[in-house]
Amino acid sequence: MHTIDRRGASARYADAVIHNGVIYLVEVPSTTTGDIAQQTQEVLASLARQLEALGSDRSRILMATIYLTDLADCDAMNAVWEAWLPPGSAPARACVKVAGLVQPGWRIEIALTAASA
Repeated sequence: MHTIDRRGASARYADAVIHNGVIYLVEVPSTTTGDIAQQTQEVLASLARQLEALGSDRSRILMATIYLTDLADCDAMNAVWEAWLPPGSAPARACVKVAGLVQPGWRIEIALTAASA
């Protein structure tokens, strides 16, 4: 039986969960005032730091679900996303419009899974 490793766990959520060689992460922006490009950069930078700390990287992402509060932000978000991904390593992905996120001002939230190294 494989163990479940919960990093930074609180009563509500964990910063990361690792099971059977798969890393599970969710990230939100660090600011509420930035435009979608800035907020996407913040989320992706945090995800990259977490992946690196867990011994993985952007090229090992398996699946991403991107939540946007406004689909008009999709093109600007995609430009940042595509520049961030290493060539040839695009994961399976869904992009979903949501009515709102927990913190007013957040425009994006990303949940992803990645293979550990």
